[in-house]
Amino acid sequence: MDAALETPAPPDPPELPDGIQRRPAWPWWFALVGFLVGIAATLLLVAIFGGVLAAVTGAKSNSPGFIVLGTIVQGLAFGATALFFASRVARPKAWHFGLGRAQFWPTAGWATLGIVAFYVLTIIYGLLVKPSAEQNTVQELGGNSGTFGLIVAGVMVIAVAPVIEEFFFRGFFYRALRSRLSWIAAALVDGLLFGSIHYSGNGVDGLLILPPLAILGVIFCLVYERTGTLLAPIGMHALNNTIAFAAQAHGGWQVSVVVGPMMLGAVVLTGRRLAPAPRLSSA
Repeated sequence: MDAALETPAPPDPPELPDGIQRRPAWPWWFALVGFLVGIAATLLLVAIFGGVLAAVTGAKSNSPGFIVLGTIVQGLAFGATALFFASRVARPKAWHFGLGRAQFWPTAGWATLGIVAFYVLTIIYGLLVKPSAEQNTVQELGGNSGTFGLIVAGVMVIAVAPVIEEFFFRGFFYRALRSRLSWIAAALVDGLLFGSIHYSGNGVDGLLILPPLAILGVIFCLVYERTGTLLAPIGMHALNNTIAFAAQAHGGWQVSVVVGPMMLGAVVLTGRRLAPAPRLSSA
């Protein structure tokens, strides 16, 4: 009789209703270790492929071709690092990194609010601090060295960079931190690191242009948190880079008015074609 009255122990972890899933529990330290591994892998691969490029073409380490190669290698290294660490917990799926369909108008609304807030804060910061340095990414990528260089730089800045940076920094790094930290704390850590990697020298003057980029990183995290889709910060990132490229590169507006809308259209189309992310447990 006593055996018949015994209640079986609940499953650990508890079972969820049909259609509801948990995000994979990536340990918080995956974020920091993954970042360091991504940096190390980038340096190693750039040394290998850059050496081959230099031997074949004679390109120098500060040439646009070398910088473009390094940017692509960095994206592949960080993407592979994120997938590797994620696979230690569960087989990676697109929605684990936020690549899932979301409601269009709420997502567009949060993205618009985020980008407007960023520009308002940037204007206020510029009036108060008056930083004299500017980012030289466009010039490093060859944006001012002819039509071909301008197009390549535009594609790298407007299309490639938003995808690879958002996949790692918001899709993986921020999401791993969220397993331990509140969304505000995780966003602040993510934003500070995101801003710091864009430092390109010029001493104190170069440091003064980093706070707006850190703020942008925080805003990307907050919009991602509210919308649940990585496509929102990718679109915001692409729009911001489109405007920046048009302003920084000589003739950059011509590339921006073509590549920018194409990239934003690709984001919207991708959002319509992706499967919706499953309902997630709050546990």
